[in-house]
Amino acid sequence: MTYPALSADKRLIVRALPGHPSYGTLTLGSLTVPCALGKGGLTLRKREGDGATPVGRFAVLDVFYRPDRGRRPETALPVTALSPDDGWCDDPRHPRYNAPVRLPFAASHEKMWRQDGVYDIVVVLDYNLTPAVKGKGSAIFFHLARPGYTPTEGCVAVAEPHMRRLLKALRPGAVMEIRR
Repeated sequence: MTYPALSADKRLIVRALPGHPSYGTLTLGSLTVPCALGKGGLTLRKREGDGATPVGRFAVLDVFYRPDRGRRPETALPVTALSPDDGWCDDPRHPRYNAPVRLPFAASHEKMWRQDGVYDIVVVLDYNLTPAVKGKGSAIFFHLARPGYTPTEGCVAVAEPHMRRLLKALRPGAVMEIRR
């Protein structure tokens, strides 16, 4: 697929490594870093719970971070501090599907205030947001990688120093292109 040209500070390019569907590289301009991808590899037909990372071009929207675990990321993108009552609805039957919610929340949801550290810095990608198509997948984020770059549930993840460096370079209008 071909997209209009964007300046180097606005285009994150993600590719899986041959023979390693859940591990890849993320490139912004001249910087290339390792990244973790979904345990289901890359897919053109994303479905809720499939563990795959969707292929496509997605706007980089909002940055969230845990203020108790590190300093505010330096970036020109909108940044919000998380709180323990932040969640994200992943229930395709609920009207708030694939949207932020306040906890406690009766429907199925993901906690944004996580103990494992992967959401200490988390970036919302414009995947299946407006309008959210029920069952097409939710909570597809750009977040911090676990040690060893173990697979995600469908997101793209990098090490914290790389995330901070990337965010510092990104500008409003940035996109993430996930390519097969």
